[in-house]
Amino acid sequence: MRILLAAAVAAALTSCAGQRMTKQPTVPSGDGQAQSDVRMVPITQALVAAPRETVTVPASLAQYRPEIYRIQPGDTLLVTVWDHPELTSPAGSQQQAVTNGRLVQPDGSFFFPYAGKLDVNNKTIEEVRSTLVSKLSQYLKSPQIDVNVVGHGAKVTLQGAFEDTAPQSFTTVPLTLSQAVGQARINVEEADLAGFVLTRDGQDYPLDLDALNRNGRVAGDVYLKPGDRLYLPFNDRKQVYVIGEVLRPQALTFKTTDMSLTQALGQTGGLNPVTAKGDAVYVIRGMDDNSHEQATVYHLEAGSPVAFTLADRFPLRPGDVVWVGPAGVTRWNRFLTQLLPLSGIISNAASAQYNFDRN
Repeated sequence: MRILLAAAVAAALTSCAGQRMTKQPTVPSGDGQAQSDVRMVPITQALVAAPRETVTVPASLAQYRPEIYRIQPGDTLLVTVWDHPELTSPAGSQQQAVTNGRLVQPDGSFFFPYAGKLDVNNKTIEEVRSTLVSKLSQYLKSPQIDVNVVGHGAKVTLQGAFEDTAPQSFTTVPLTLSQAVGQARINVEEADLAGFVLTRDGQDYPLDLDALNRNGRVAGDVYLKPGDRLYLPFNDRKQVYVIGEVLRPQALTFKTTDMSLTQALGQTGGLNPVTAKGDAVYVIRGMDDNSHEQATVYHLEAGSPVAFTLADRFPLRPGDVVWVGPAGVTRWNRFLTQLLPLSGIISNAASAQYNFDRN
């Protein structure tokens, strides 16, 4: 038993200096050249000094300005013919305006008494009014006509992490992206603000809502068109994993554009002051797609508080693994907790054998 314990203690003492990650040896590639499957990169001032790319709205979206409202299929038009209530309110004056209105059919056609069937698709309200005046002048003397849209068929659809994903109607007043998003209300706990996508005429436009409104900047108005689709993804698939010697190891979701290394460590309670090794903080990146890109391990010498100024400027990416290695005393203590039960078993076995021999 003594020999076994001595051998185990000697083996443990050889590793009490702490745990660090080392670069794997290179292996031959297919062309005979040596290469490594992991690239070690220290986190230095030069690495984090590169300015962040400015995020802007695509020019095609920023420059779009809606024209005067044009009638769409699905709109409901209320035509008022003054001094002729039988034409204006066939359902009765006590009914709501939309009840007395007339629907624009899917083919863009619109029927009105004495005017017949009219093609009003993509026409302005003034163009429809002028056509009605011309048609009704054959039966009425100097008709006074007013046309209003009381129901709108043109809509913008919403999907994803909104509180209200009901389609929003266009009106004669232009609808902006900020108005639509504000009315739908973002689910701030589950939304991925960086992954927002506006789809128009079959083309997707990624819009980082967080980056567009950062550091005191407010993004300009983006006007929507009928048929636009707004998609705000959930953030459950964009996570960074913090493991090792931190107080609360966990997976953190991205709610905004990025997350710094300092934020990730802070949200998990920081380095464990008892068990963590300060200069063994690593960010492991690219392990999930090692066939296309060489995996990279970024190393932070976090033994000094100054190092966290670098960590604050080091952005994490979805899929990153932040690992904090243990200190040497931690490995020794863990070894003892595993060794002591083993030594007890050996001692009990030896004692039982001794008693058996005596009897």
